[in-house]
Amino acid sequence: MSSSRRKFIQQSAVLATVTGVTTAFPAWTTLAVQRQKKIRVGAIGINGMGWSDLNAILKHPDVQCTALCDVDQNVLDKRSKELADQGIQTKGYNNYRDLLASKDVDAVIIGTPDHWHCLIMTEACAAGKDVYVEKPLGNSIAECQAMVAAAGKYNRIVQVGQWQRSQKHFRDAVAFVHTGKLGKIRLVKAWAYQGWMKSIPVKPVAPVPEGVDYDLWLGPAKKRPFNPNRFHFDFRWFWDYAGGLMTDWGVHMLDYALMGMKATTPKSIMAAGGKFAYPNDAAETPDTLTTVYEFDDFNIQWEHANGIDGGPYGRNHGVAFIGNNGTLVVDREGWEVIPEGERMEAVPLQQKVDDGLTLHAANFIEAVKSRDKTSLHAPIEAGAHIAIFAQMGNIAFRTGKKIYWNEAKQQFNEADANQLITAPYHNGYTLPTLR
Repeated sequence: MSSSRRKFIQQSAVLATVTGVTTAFPAWTTLAVQRQKKIRVGAIGINGMGWSDLNAILKHPDVQCTALCDVDQNVLDKRSKELADQGIQTKGYNNYRDLLASKDVDAVIIGTPDHWHCLIMTEACAAGKDVYVEKPLGNSIAECQAMVAAAGKYNRIVQVGQWQRSQKHFRDAVAFVHTGKLGKIRLVKAWAYQGWMKSIPVKPVAPVPEGVDYDLWLGPAKKRPFNPNRFHFDFRWFWDYAGGLMTDWGVHMLDYALMGMKATTPKSIMAAGGKFAYPNDAAETPDTLTTVYEFDDFNIQWEHANGIDGGPYGRNHGVAFIGNNGTLVVDREGWEVIPEGERMEAVPLQQKVDDGLTLHAANFIEAVKSRDKTSLHAPIEAGAHIAIFAQMGNIAFRTGKKIYWNEAKQQFNEADANQLITAPYHNGYTLPTLR
């Protein structure tokens, strides 16, 4: 990792003892013993990707699921039954701290809404658990920094759910970019056009659904009356809990843009967009956005659009490395090279050949067994780097101006942009800090 990238994700303070958990559990006595035993996994937040992650991890023969946790008892009961039907008996929890206190859990999956990732991951690390945490890693730049510090302080194995990093065709595409055959690359485009994402109709506040611990669901987010628009999947379209498509899909596509260009910190960021498709619906985050990251001799451009599938190169998502000799385009289905006239030969579509999520989960478990952080395909430093990069795009949009990152000070040159480095915490919760 370059010194620039280290500085980009380094923590500026020292992680304080995390509320409710004060000491790390001792490590297994020997590496040999650890390699032989089953890895006992608990999953926290199991309605969506957390459930997909758990099922992927359960494909590994050395894994045993011992615990499930969700603030929605209805979801917890449903998932517990689904596992029981497979002969897997688990203990259920509504409060994640009770699961973290269990001595029957070695590693946890965090599949909660984004605004909970930081607190749960730092406490899990302090409790001696290894962690598979969903993307984006954190809901702010400061959260990402705190999470990197926690993983380091407690020496835990932490994999971020950037599962495309485990897919062969994505790695092959980046390897081709690095050959230089595309010639000078002056622009990289990354995008997500999401036709499935329709308008969210405005709904009135409603009673909290039976079985839901809504106060615990809110956690550090601003106290608000319950509204179904903000619950479960749709939380990602509200600033209190997430960052819209910029962080939801941007962390996947922009991750490979950065890898292909071996890029770290941008010189400047500017963004423009808004609610152009659905101006009067309930969502807060922009349904249409263009973000430009400036580097020394190339730009990276992000764009997204809800309700439209017709993205660049006929793909609804992807990354395009635009070089003088040709353009390489990669998405989840494969990669190809489109030549610029006669300057190079075309490369026909190289289709995907594997299941990235299953491979990513297996990579995590193997790293837990070996205690080798360097074997992780998406270590926490990488997850923090791309999550911070995406957060910068949102900050540029929210300030409405071109912003500049000061690498030495680890802050922006613009005061209003610095106000968005840390997400506000409420209801007695505080951002984990180091001391």
